[in-house]
Amino acid sequence: MELFRQRIEDLKAEITKHNKAYYEQDNPTISDFEYDELFRELKKLEELYPEYATADSPTQKVGSDISDKFKEIKHKYRLYSLDNSNNIDDLKHWYERIKKEYPNETLKVVSELKIDGLACALSYINGNLVTGATRGDGVVGEVITENIKQIKNIPQKLKNPINIEVRGEVYMPVSSFEKLNEIQRENGGKEFANPRNAAAGSLRQDNPEITGKRDLKFFAYAAVFPDDNSPKTHYEILQLLKNEGFTVNENAKLHSEIKTVEDYCKYWEFERQKLDYATDGIVVKINDVDKQIELGYTARAPKWATAFKFPPEEIETELLDIELSLGKTGALTPVAILSPVQLAGTTVKRASLHNFEEIERLGINIGDRVIIKKAAEIIPKVIRKANPDEQNGYYLPPKFCPCCGTELVKSEGEVVLYCPNSDGCPAQIKGKIEFWCSKDGMDIDGLGESIVDDAVEKGIISDVADIYNLTEQDLMKLDLIKEKSAQNLLSSINETKKRPLKRFLTSLSIKLVGKETAELISNELLTLEKVKNATKEELTAIDGVGDKVADSVFEFFHNEKNLKLIEKLASFGVIPKNAESDKVSDKFKGMTFVITGTLSKPRTDFENIIKSMGGKVSSSVSKKTSYVLCGENPGSKFDKATSLGVIILSEQNFMELVENA
Repeated sequence: MELFRQRIEDLKAEITKHNKAYYEQDNPTISDFEYDELFRELKKLEELYPEYATADSPTQKVGSDISDKFKEIKHKYRLYSLDNSNNIDDLKHWYERIKKEYPNETLKVVSELKIDGLACALSYINGNLVTGATRGDGVVGEVITENIKQIKNIPQKLKNPINIEVRGEVYMPVSSFEKLNEIQRENGGKEFANPRNAAAGSLRQDNPEITGKRDLKFFAYAAVFPDDNSPKTHYEILQLLKNEGFTVNENAKLHSEIKTVEDYCKYWEFERQKLDYATDGIVVKINDVDKQIELGYTARAPKWATAFKFPPEEIETELLDIELSLGKTGALTPVAILSPVQLAGTTVKRASLHNFEEIERLGINIGDRVIIKKAAEIIPKVIRKANPDEQNGYYLPPKFCPCCGTELVKSEGEVVLYCPNSDGCPAQIKGKIEFWCSKDGMDIDGLGESIVDDAVEKGIISDVADIYNLTEQDLMKLDLIKEKSAQNLLSSINETKKRPLKRFLTSLSIKLVGKETAELISNELLTLEKVKNATKEELTAIDGVGDKVADSVFEFFHNEKNLKLIEKLASFGVIPKNAESDKVSDKFKGMTFVITGTLSKPRTDFENIIKSMGGKVSSSVSKKTSYVLCGENPGSKFDKATSLGVIILSEQNFMELVENA
């Protein structure tokens, strides 16, 4: 008996640790399948030995994502988790148990794809969005209203003046996730493990502007009606939400029998690979709302719903080689070259190894048998050695650049190795030119990687400025170019000479400067000349630009070769358009504002007013803060401002300050 008590305690501690990593740190350390196995074991032991079950057990509560970054809110209507059906038999047993309660009735159910994102509750009064909150532990969540308002497909005003609380999932599309990680990788930043982490990290930002710049979306999947005017079925609720302007997953389906639900689950187990969002299962719900109420809830989940989880797909293969990929900033990334295997419906030949510290942690080397899986069912990833006891050492990082032979370096506090030979390394030269031409760069239509590679190999271009000196004769020397396409390409190139400053700065491939940072710098300094002459102090004064970014930008524009490149571009007519100043006065110059709480308009409206008058908006309160603008339900920033003696403004006070200025 003591053995079982100890196992229960160990499981509780381990699951609590994993809950913290998943919900609070957005950094899961085990797969969903492994977590479910631990949870299922704990639940079974507690059923067998109820004397050891306690109220604080993870089986009795919802995992919590509450942090101290946001103000807490007690949910008016509790949010629950879901119990899992891990195979078709479990799903049938769940259905049959409920069918016994209604033996003479047709028991309809609705199946929906289970979106792998962050659960949220949105409260509307008279059709107006008033509060957005995370699920938290189901009883208490975090107020993230301003961040929720940044998600474009969440309506802030419904078509009808109804009172309703909408539940749904905030997620990041797969294509956006891959693009975000590419930017993180190129800029030496930390990559997100999967789209769910990327969505959670993007939604729970101190600065709503950052949330707005990340491509987040929302699927509505349930609602609570305070006025007791709920539709009679769950399927009708989904239709109502759609009519009010919400995005409802189009793959939701109404079933009259469990057999068609089985078919639905089997179909989506493989078909989901074609979707642009991550889904790890199917949620099945009793359709009749009155029956939902009658069936009720356990301590953590509704009895009238279950989540069918897709089986994880892991497979063993051989690590044939480790390829060293060099990016435009000189970052060296190891990539696993694998003996081809079928995984989750696709043939996998390559997998991410992230960095050399990850290789050391895994203890893997060329020739090892390894286990791979798709992280969040999307990106192939090596997760462990097939035989951990096999001693083959681990693959050591190179000392010299595999492309140009320059000694590699690692910046303090970073895990990425870099080749510092930015001007002479062929891989970096190609990478910079390819990025300059890409959609995230200057967006030169028709000038893709193959043409760039051919042009560099043949010595027709050696830097981005050479693109603007190309002639039709030059282009005709390239394998993929014909006369008509040469003329079109020259026209496309010419059209990009006057791109906005923010796009120009992004395209220069400055280390640590992606689209978001380039836009921050552009909006503040307005002209290329001011960016070139900015001091480190002026750069760090820009909200969102830290010391490392400031150092990188300063060093770039104080490098003689970079300045000559910009001059060369200008000689060919490539001169970026100045950013337009939104400033109407300098009355707030030197002042720093912090905004907290719910205001009558989106937070960005107030930020724009402050910036237009020369002020700065910060995400945190300090002794240097001039004013804290407080709306309703202010968070911990209000308390900190009070303790520091910072002046607190109501919305009315703020508008009076603006009018007087």
